[in-house]
Amino acid sequence: MSDAQGARGDVVTSYKNAPTRTLAAGGVAFAYRDLGPRTGVPVVFITHLAAVLDNWDPRVVDGIAAKHRVITFDNRGVGASSGSTPKTIEEMAKDAVTFIRGLGLEHVDIHGFSMGGMIAQVIAQAEPRLVRKLILTGTGPSGGEGIKNVSRLSHLDTVRALFTLQDPKQFLFFTRTAGGRRAGKQFLARLKERTHDRDKAISPTSYFAQLKAIHRWGLAQSQDLSVIHQPVFIANGESDRMVPTKNSFELARRLPNADLVVYPDAGHGGIFQFHEQFVAEALDFLGR
Repeated sequence: MSDAQGARGDVVTSYKNAPTRTLAAGGVAFAYRDLGPRTGVPVVFITHLAAVLDNWDPRVVDGIAAKHRVITFDNRGVGASSGSTPKTIEEMAKDAVTFIRGLGLEHVDIHGFSMGGMIAQVIAQAEPRLVRKLILTGTGPSGGEGIKNVSRLSHLDTVRALFTLQDPKQFLFFTRTAGGRRAGKQFLARLKERTHDRDKAISPTSYFAQLKAIHRWGLAQSQDLSVIHQPVFIANGESDRMVPTKNSFELARRLPNADLVVYPDAGHGGIFQFHEQFVAEALDFLGR
């Protein structure tokens, strides 16, 4: 691979060109991609409802991978990973830990977006020594306000998207203002930049298992987040419909060591709409 293709020596520097690899751990073949420098603490990205490897914004991945090793993966039963998708966030967290430990990693930073942020909270509580720092974006605590409505919103916006020949994420992730619509189109275009070795789409069975897990998380008792002592960076748009932005403020209030950033005229996908600011803030947080 030449430098122009996004590699420096053997180090892959662009998500577009990061090969999809497979790791066998805990009876699951996990599909993953791995890029950025080999030094320091790796940042493991845990993704959202219905997402596979190709749903990460390459600007966010490449931005963090300019300074840190970044690992993205499909959890059990998702995309190209084998097995069946669990119906609880707690089981998904166990599978994610199996993957991380399977790579031989003993210390990681975690970036969890939306459902991934729910999984990340469980990992930090269950495996405190594994996690150095947490980035929680577009997410909320268990029992958080409005989280139980994710299924209904997802179904409504999927139907709305079908009728208007658009991607549901245009409605679910972005505001309906001129700026929000434009940001959504730009984000969806970036997701198509990778043209080879693309991931398998999530199966309907896995998608409904994830919806059930998020619904249970929304109905669950709220957890004692004061046990998470790691530094946490929280980010969201000011108008998140999927995981209402109030939940980001709630996380910041209940986590003992948290910073919060809220982006204007932005929804659930605020970190993608404001990817330059988010990357700069995330790098600053990770480097502190």
